[in-house]
Amino acid sequence: MVRDVLTQMSLQYEKIDVPWSHQQRKEVYDVSGQTTVPVLVDGDVILDDEYEIIDYLKKTYTVNS
Repeated sequence: MVRDVLTQMSLQYEKIDVPWSHQQRKEVYDVSGQTTVPVLVDGDVILDDEYEIIDYLKKTYTVNS
């Protein structure tokens, strides 16, 4: 869902594929303190909940007309 929202909003992002096994997700853990995905890193903002990420994207990157 997060990637769909990013695409709908025409936001550029870097997708990093991670191992299936949570035990091998050191990079994810180092960034977010846990091993689940998705994780969004936007400057100093780090989010690891799909719904929080979507809410953040909409609040941060929606231009009010």
